[in-house]
Amino acid sequence: MPTPHRITALLAATIGLTLTTGVAVATPFTPGAHSAGDRLFPTLGNGGYDVQDYDLSLRYQPDRTTMAASVTVRALATQALSSFSLDSVAQQITAVRVAGRAVPYRLDPAAEKLIVTARIPQDAFFTVRIDYVADRSKNPAPPGTTLPPGVDWPIEAWVKTPDGFSTFGQPNRAHQFFPSNDYPSDKARYTVRLTAPSDRTAVSAGRLLASYQHGGEKTWIYRTDHPIKPDVLPIAVGRFREIKQTGPHGLPVRSYVSLAKAPDGKAYSDAMELTARETPAQLRWIEQQLGRPFPYEKYGVLGLMSAYNGVALETATLSTFGGGLSLPPKDEAPTLVHELAHQYFGDSVAIRNWDDMWLSEGHTRYYERKYAAERGFIDLDAELRSSYAADQANRDEQGPAGHLKNSGSVLFDTDVPGQLMLTGLNLLVGDATFRRIEQTFYDRYRDGVASTADYVAVANQVSGRDLTAYVDSWLYAPTTPPMPGHPDWKAA
Repeated sequence: MPTPHRITALLAATIGLTLTTGVAVATPFTPGAHSAGDRLFPTLGNGGYDVQDYDLSLRYQPDRTTMAASVTVRALATQALSSFSLDSVAQQITAVRVAGRAVPYRLDPAAEKLIVTARIPQDAFFTVRIDYVADRSKNPAPPGTTLPPGVDWPIEAWVKTPDGFSTFGQPNRAHQFFPSNDYPSDKARYTVRLTAPSDRTAVSAGRLLASYQHGGEKTWIYRTDHPIKPDVLPIAVGRFREIKQTGPHGLPVRSYVSLAKAPDGKAYSDAMELTARETPAQLRWIEQQLGRPFPYEKYGVLGLMSAYNGVALETATLSTFGGGLSLPPKDEAPTLVHELAHQYFGDSVAIRNWDDMWLSEGHTRYYERKYAAERGFIDLDAELRSSYAADQANRDEQGPAGHLKNSGSVLFDTDVPGQLMLTGLNLLVGDATFRRIEQTFYDRYRDGVASTADYVAVANQVSGRDLTAYVDSWLYAPTTPPMPGHPDWKAA
């Protein structure tokens, strides 16, 4: 039988009370914040809860751009909620249920929010199911996004391919695919159920749990073992060739390359397969560099017959690249090592806010260019010297990497400054200490989130030196700092 105190606690949780020395005290129910307070993306993110997992379903039909969809969000309330919001845009919401019951909701298109009215006690786990229709023809620019003069928003979140689609969620477009807390610090596990015609293949993050046919369609179910952030969830449908390999320590490597032809009639599937087959060797290389095994349950690459916004993306457990670009090996292989390094830095260790983006891009640029140099693709010293010379002009135009002038710059303008800072740090502390800094930082924040301050704290602790001023000079100063060991290098 429950004790009187246990009965009081259960009652408190039910009606929104907190306990003070065994006495129930009323806790006010208040709305959750409609923003995570990010400097660069002030409308993005939500407060009052912590997402634990998403269960997402999408149905693809080739003859239409709309897709019937639903998502069930399981979350922990971090306050007593009278209402809460999710990021959501370009979707027709048809029903919202909390704990199985229909609840009131409204949309704020200008802020890209779905606002749900429901009373949820603090520390309670709750589920919200949202039925909606997604439209792949809609690719709106994020609200309030600032870009350098003369530059238009460059990203199509729904990427069209000849025989299907893929997604591009970075930096803040995942909520075009499903209502979510689309902020990097709120990581969660995912179950993804994709239905498509049976002559197509559907792919997503994590392990394939099951697939089954029904009529002329097939449903594929994927599940992640580790939490990931919304913007790196891969979702794609097309005619793909699956490439099965094995990586270090028996890691399953499952890659997919498009069988579609480019508009000029050329097929790139064989070339993309050659690229994909380098993945196990690249996994061994990155593990040797970091001294740590791959962070997820599987890995692979997804080669699309698409320019894919002209870039590749570190979609978790399945990095995506545009195979139709036909990049030369000196560019393509290092690019995929870049996305592989992101699985450690950016995905497993996610950024706390968008001002910390250098932690993700700087690290991956550092290892990418090291790989390119070892393969004889570049002269790394000459490239670093050239990058250093250009840093002041980039800093003047875009701002320092830790305090960019434009939110749109997070995708493009933190990688080289971050690489330069890490290069100088390596020169300051030596190879052995730098390696321990990297390992300690990764070990401490694996499967979590980290900030610039967290990295500095690790660097100071491991090195036994106060490196704060050095790191800050690279990330926040208006002028390019000196490069350790290279007094002859000059910033133009």
